[in-house]
Amino acid sequence: MFVGDRMTKHPLTISEEESVSEAHRYMMEQHIRHLPVVDKTGRLVGIIAEDDLLKAEPSTATSLSVWEIHSLLNKVRVKSVMVRDVITTTEDTPIEEAAQLMLEHKIGSLPVMRGDQLVGIITESDMFRTFMELFAARQKGLRVTVEVPDREGELAKVAQAIADQGGYIASCGTFMAADPTKWGIVFKVRNVDREVLTAALSRIEDQKIVDVREV
Repeated sequence: MFVGDRMTKHPLTISEEESVSEAHRYMMEQHIRHLPVVDKTGRLVGIIAEDDLLKAEPSTATSLSVWEIHSLLNKVRVKSVMVRDVITTTEDTPIEEAAQLMLEHKIGSLPVMRGDQLVGIITESDMFRTFMELFAARQKGLRVTVEVPDREGELAKVAQAIADQGGYIASCGTFMAADPTKWGIVFKVRNVDREVLTAALSRIEDQKIVDVREV
C-alpha cells in the first residue's frame, strides 16, 4: 500500500495572502485541519494547521472586544503564521514510511508532490483509517492474539491451524513482544467457532494464546 492509495487527491489549498480569519473560516466550513499554502503561481510555499491559527489568536485574557479581535485577525496574513519548511512525500512512498515521517517530525499531515506539483495530501486521519482497514476493524469475527517464538515457520503454523478448521484470515499484523525472543501476532478470523479455534491453536507447540474475543 502506498501514499497514492490513501491520500486525498486535488487537496484544498489557500493563498498565502489570505487572512488568518479567512483560513479559519475555510477550515471550519470544509471540516479540515490542514491547508497547503500556495503562492500566486500555485506553487507550494507552506502549510498551515488548525493549531497554527489558534496560536495566532489573542489570548483569552485579552481586553479586546470580539469586533477588535476579528479586525485584528483580518489583518494577519497566512504567510506570517504558516510553516515554510514543509515536509512532503510522494505518491509511491510506502504508507508506513509516510507514517514514520509524520511520527518523527510530530506533524499531522504531508503534502504529496509529483515533482514540483501538489497532487494530494495525506493526514493522520487517513493513517487511522488505513490502520482500521489493515486490522479489518469494521468486519465481524474473532480477534485473536498469540505469542510465538521468533523463528521461521511459526506464522505458517497458525495460518494452517485456522485453515484446518475452515476459517479464513481477514487481517493479520505482527508486533514485538515484551520478550525479545517472541513475536506477537494479531488475527481477525472469520467462519470458525471460538472454542474450536482456541482448541486448535492451543495444540501448537511453544505458542501462547494471549487473547481471543468476538468483535
